[in-house]
Amino acid sequence: MGIASRRTVRFALALTALGFSAGFLAPKAVSQEAGWVTLFDGKSLDGWDQVGESNWRVEDGAIVVDKMAGKDPGYLVSKKPYKNFVVRVEFWSSDDANSGIYFRCLDPKKITDRTCYEANIFDQRPDPSYGTGALTRYVEVSPMPKAAGKWNTYEVTANGRDITYQDGRKLFVGSSGTGAPDERKE
Repeated sequence: MGIASRRTVRFALALTALGFSAGFLAPKAVSQEAGWVTLFDGKSLDGWDQVGESNWRVEDGAIVVDKMAGKDPGYLVSKKPYKNFVVRVEFWSSDDANSGIYFRCLDPKKITDRTCYEANIFDQRPDPSYGTGALTRYVEVSPMPKAAGKWNTYEVTANGRDITYQDGRKLFVGSSGTGAPDERKE
């Protein structure tokens, strides 16, 4: 995998527990006029690959998942890669959801918090420093916000090595040798 490939991103939504609903927010008029790409049309999962076995579906204009077929998590991965991007996701999670928005993955078929960045959604994580609101393994959150039972919005911006997300805080700036997903060697 070349350097250019390492720095592109496929967005992945993950499910490792029950109860997650997401909608990608990009109003059609704005997306067409300003050069935005709409990742979810509110009608189908076209544009997404399913990795693993979960019951991903569209209900009332939102992506919904609430069951896993086995022990392994299921993911939705964007079919197209993106190098620099802004992605805004509105989501509703249950209290026991263990989910997240993964990006800059080394391999879109092998998604983990060791091979991707993960904007975490996990209110019941045993170590809350990397629970909901954290960039798992890279940026802790304190106090941990709770996402369950309400609509939440994550906005992730990746421009070169700079990553900002959530409320505009600059949470991570990569540099050589950090071990971050877009810096690792094969």
